[in-house]
Amino acid sequence: MNVPTMDLNGITSVVDTPSRALQAAWQPGDAWLGGGTWLFSEPQPQLNRLIDLKGFGWESLRVTADGLEIGATCTFAELSGAGMPAAWTARPLIDQCRQALLGSFKVWNEATVGGNLCMSLPAGPMISLTAALDASCTIWTADGGERRVAAVDFVTGPGRNVLGPGEVLRSITLPESALRCRTAFRWISLAPLGRSAALLIGRRSPDDGSFVVTVTASTVRPVQLSFPRTPGSAELLGALEHEIPPDSYYDDVHGTPEWRRHMTLRFAEEIRQELSADAGR
Repeated sequence: MNVPTMDLNGITSVVDTPSRALQAAWQPGDAWLGGGTWLFSEPQPQLNRLIDLKGFGWESLRVTADGLEIGATCTFAELSGAGMPAAWTARPLIDQCRQALLGSFKVWNEATVGGNLCMSLPAGPMISLTAALDASCTIWTADGGERRVAAVDFVTGPGRNVLGPGEVLRSITLPESALRCRTAFRWISLAPLGRSAALLIGRRSPDDGSFVVTVTASTVRPVQLSFPRTPGSAELLGALEHEIPPDSYYDDVHGTPEWRRHMTLRFAEEIRQELSADAGR
């Protein structure tokens, strides 16, 4: 249908019934429309057609024996309100990450999980959540196929990810093994309601005692460190310094690289101590 929009006056058409065939005909000037919380927030002069992902009718959430499948158009509010098995001890992370988004409840009701990943900003809280829980991203390719990418590898830098022209993020799956882990969450911003400057999530497996810490917001892309057991303080510090060189810390008005590094190291040690204490319970 031809519908010029009030907010984006360069848009000449909106497709509300998308198809895989339309995906194959992707062209410059097209954009996928999810919740639109970013797309409609500023001028987009390079765009002339929007393709509404909601037209695919994807199921928002599906609990299976293997874990939780999240449709890319699932909103923050839907994810936060989802009923989950009691054994999934990592479920508080969902609300912790939702609240890390700079936005009101109105944004939470429109912003989508997939859109947050595809924006690929260092502060994206759904990037933090999915990377920390070893999620797998299913991508629909423009030729009608699909491929899978680990969430920790989906974002390649500020505003950059692995999606090619015409590709779309279809779903994100959180594995049951990660959802059963004990978790620890640390977050900081320069302002009470500001953008995340450092967000770290740790988890400890109830099966084999393995320890994983995932660093986001303070770095240009997610960084994950895995250990067969909870590491000592020096071991964890050494691994962080090795895996995150100085130029990997993000630099913008929300925090200097030096401060972000300081908070990253501090939070990682706090997480190590918290999960070490939990191990003895």
